[in-house]
Amino acid sequence: MKTLLGVGLTLFALAACSSSVPDSGAGVGFNDYSQYEIERAQREAALNGTTPLAAGTLSAPAAVATTELQAVGIGSRIDAVEAAAGRTTGIEASPSNAAPAVIGAGISDEQDFDAVASRETIESDAARLAENAAQYQVVGQTAVPERDGREGPNIVEYALNAPNSKGQEWYSRFKFASQSRYQRNCASYVSADAAQRDFLARGGPERDSRGLDPDGDGFACAWDPAPFKLAAKAAASGN
Repeated sequence: MKTLLGVGLTLFALAACSSSVPDSGAGVGFNDYSQYEIERAQREAALNGTTPLAAGTLSAPAAVATTELQAVGIGSRIDAVEAAAGRTTGIEASPSNAAPAVIGAGISDEQDFDAVASRETIESDAARLAENAAQYQVVGQTAVPERDGREGPNIVEYALNAPNSKGQEWYSRFKFASQSRYQRNCASYVSADAAQRDFLARGGPERDSRGLDPDGDGFACAWDPAPFKLAAKAAASGN
């Protein structure tokens, strides 16, 4: 009997010390959401110095209209923010969603159709076209200046009249011509055309004082007449 009595007292003591289970449906400190909105609107009105919203005006959260919020001074702050951002409707969804730029601000006068149309007419456009046409000048043809001959032998004419191809011996040369002299002297020219022109100016192709044509084909420093002949053939055929 004493044992049962002790167990009962222990259970009673534990029940007295245990905390109650919270009611998840009791809300977050107010009766319902509509009542919370009314109380919040009244607090906003008190801070802004406007007429508070009467209790019982709102029956549900969906009934909170823009006009009612503006009546207690809530919407005026939103309007001020939108006006400062250059918007007429909508608010920013997030800091990354920047306000759209105002279209038309700072547009050039030349790009403004209304501004141009207000001062320009068909007659003014025609006058401007006539003024531009009067300033147009046609440059007449002039004769090509005569060459003074100081540019050296004409290597194009020489290539077209050459009787042989590159590598085909046509002129007599010293059989023991120095290869090193040939390479050294050819390296002193900026191009094969310049070497051929100087070669002809020094008495070539019959003479080769600098050793530029050791194989005797009449072409100095690997100069080749073939491209000139192909170009002339293509021009003659119309291609």
